Amino acid sequence: MMSSSREREESLTFPTNPSSSSSPIIVSDHLDSYLQDPTSHIGSAAGSYSNEGLLASETASPSNSDVEFGFSRPDFRQQSPISGTVQFCERHVFLCYKSPSVWPPRIEAAEFDRLPRLLSAAVLARKTDMVKETRLTICEGHDGTETSNGDVLIFPDMIRYRRLTHFDVDTFVEEVLVKNGEWLPGTPEKLQGSFVFVCSHGSRDRRCGVCGPPLVSRFKEEIVLHGLKGRVSVSPCSHIGGHKYAGNVIIFGSNINGEVTGHWYGYVTPDDVPTLLEWHIGKGEIINALWRGQMGLSEEKQKKFQELRRLENGETTIEGSTKEATQRQIDEMNTIACQSQDELVSCCQGNGSACCHNPQKSDIVDIDEGAVKLTPEKKKGGKKLVSMINSGKGAGVRKVCAKPTWFESWEREDTYAALAVVCAAASIAVAYSCYKQLS
Repeated sequence: MMSSSREREESLTFPTNPSSSSSPIIVSDHLDSYLQDPTSHIGSAAGSYSNEGLLASETASPSNSDVEFGFSRPDFRQQSPISGTVQFCERHVFLCYKSPSVWPPRIEAAEFDRLPRLLSAAVLARKTDMVKETRLTICEGHDGTETSNGDVLIFPDMIRYRRLTHFDVDTFVEEVLVKNGEWLPGTPEKLQGSFVFVCSHGSRDRRCGVCGPPLVSRFKEEIVLHGLKGRVSVSPCSHIGGHKYAGNVIIFGSNINGEVTGHWYGYVTPDDVPTLLEWHIGKGEIINALWRGQMGLSEEKQKKFQELRRLENGETTIEGSTKEATQRQIDEMNTIACQSQDELVSCCQGNGSACCHNPQKSDIVDIDEGAVKLTPEKKKGGKKLVSMINSGKGAGVRKVCAKPTWFESWEREDTYAALAVVCAAASIAVAYSCYKQLS
């Protein structure tokens, strides 16, 4: 189920802030434990997923990788709901640096990657001086592109600093992250549009390495198809927590009130990408069953926030639903996806059930406010696009197939005819009045 985040964020109030024991800085790779014992993670084979290099993933066939670590893996979509699985943070900093194919498992502590290592160390050293709880993540960077190596993106500030070097790290952290000012050697650039980050840190976790790249590719493809180039950007990023929820996606952007929000989604497949672009980015609607949490909310508040959304939409929360139940909900929601953008189906309503006269031609999905038409370009992929996996049997989402009222079926020609009749009657009335006066 999807619900408008922009309508509720300001009205919701929850008790207290997160526990004071929560650290004001979250480094995505849990660097604290690594620095305390640098050898504890080197060559670690703990778990069947963690710290396996990219070489291993490349040697396995794509089909085997998908079955083991991808969207067909046994643990995929086993947990529902997944809200409340994002650590609290108020500010998210992304350092653009190289590509996932060369990232080591712990890039923020890698000996030969000086810039991310020094930035992480500086942020951790000043964590007690920061007012905002800050998270640091690495995203892809390529020199000569929009996101060059050393660029720093900061959300929700929506600003970019260009070409940070290891010589500037301490000053940058002091001026920007501690004092919340500007880094004088650089000029902050205002970011526009929406920013999508997909965890593709394969050397850290195989699930992210298998699921991330197809998602990035699908986002780029759909951005072009939807004409969103320049308004929506996508980048692979390092570990953001929650390996088991891969594919993991973060979306930053402004809502209708101009407030910048950051939303985490998990269990995202390539077939969900058009839905995220059309509904979350295009309409500001949250896809509940894929929603993990939001920047600025504690884990408990994330759960309450989603529970309120569900209650307002008449949904029931299904705790610990099985993979089969979740898939059944997906299939039910997929039947709402429509195949034509030209015709709204007229349907009959009887005994509480709808009987669509021409379901093959219906393409309108109505969710709370307004409807959206799905164009043929949005129907790429093996599954239907609207894979809005929701808890509850499509509650709050309805196919627009109600029998049209007389007003809805009123045609323009009918309007002209009515106006002609009214004008004729008025002319007769005026003529009769003049006749009476003359006689």
